[in-house]
Amino acid sequence: MTADIQQGKAGDDLLALDRQVCFALAIANRAVLAVYRPLLEPMGLTHPQYLVMLALWGKAPMAVKEIGTALQLDSPTLSPLLKRLEASGLITRTRSRADERQLDVELTEAGV
Repeated sequence: MTADIQQGKAGDDLLALDRQVCFALAIANRAVLAVYRPLLEPMGLTHPQYLVMLALWGKAPMAVKEIGTALQLDSPTLSPLLKRLEASGLITRTRSRADERQLDVELTEAGV
């Protein structure tokens, strides 16, 4: 049965690396990052940090949860990004006045 699943009608190996969508996406991702890297390095930004900045340039302030939703990132991934951006002086993180459980992220003058 496994051989049947592995072999397509033309006898192609369906599990071959070059037939995998995930492999094609990984290659495309590396190509995109290679284009962005030289543009972002002078600003001291990684690509994920740049995506956070794009979200904030579009709408600021934003709650951490809003940024996570917009970028489809979970808190353990997003928190270190925000800490590094704050350490770089590009953003501030402050407790929301409306709900102190919520952190609001705002651009600094340098971040703008």
